[in-house]
Amino acid sequence: MTDLTHLDETGAARMVDVAGKAVTLREAVATGRIAMSAEAAAAIRAGAVRKGDVLATARIAGIMAAKRTAELIPLCHLLPLTRVAVDLAPDETGVTVTATAAAEGQTGVEMEALTAVSTALLTLYDMAKALDRAMVIGEIRLLSKKGGKSGDWAA
Repeated sequence: MTDLTHLDETGAARMVDVAGKAVTLREAVATGRIAMSAEAAAAIRAGAVRKGDVLATARIAGIMAAKRTAELIPLCHLLPLTRVAVDLAPDETGVTVTATAAAEGQTGVEMEALTAVSTALLTLYDMAKALDRAMVIGEIRLLSKKGGKSGDWAA
């Protein structure tokens, strides 16, 4: 069990000690999608959803969530994020969300990027559910990460 970084020698959960790791610039990009009816997608694109500006609200929700990842995901480190960007691309059948998180630190920001995407997608669902309760959230995944001992990675 000692090969698993989040377990101690007795098998108990622990936060990984990153004290000996070098501080490097870390960046991660994640994406996800919410599929919906053409009617709901058109209303979002037109800014005609009764709850307000769906895209702006989802963007803010994603940024806020990235900043609170350590409170949401057990054993995540609290990171001093230097940048979080959430981009939303609406189309005829839904919205694709892409989030970028960056920090100068001793551990990566993959969870922050994934949390931003997930929360933005949930916000889109919440704000448009009166138009389409059958929306489907999916395809959430890491696209790339940079920095750290393990180096760069891309899907």
